Amino acid sequence: MIIIKKYLNSIIIVGLWLIGLTLLLTILSYFNIANNTINNYCKIIIPIIAFLSGGWYIGKRSNKRGWLEGLKIGLISLLLFILSSLFIFNTNLAIKNIIYYFILLISTTLGSMIGINKKPS
Repeated sequence: MIIIKKYLNSIIIVGLWLIGLTLLLTILSYFNIANNTINNYCKIIIPIIAFLSGGWYIGKRSNKRGWLEGLKIGLISLLLFILSSLFIFNTNLAIKNIIYYFILLISTTLGSMIGINKKPS
């Protein structure tokens, strides 16, 4: 039960970062502070930051093999992303989406490796 709670907390952190940063981007776009170019770049950067923070959280809670914990969280989160994009948004799985998902997986793994190395001794 503790292991499931640890993974669930990390996925919730990813979701909260996604919601919070997307809300901030929406507000900036609504008031015409962010133009379309900034908007397009932020659509790529926001999930990377969210997955990095989720990986960092799980890395801080791990005892060893931070890269493996980040890989697990990344795969679980990406599975949720892929299923939602296929069934809810009816999008096809294109090569650019696969590359994007792979970048998010690397981001989560990198975040967990940073998190496990920044733990207090």
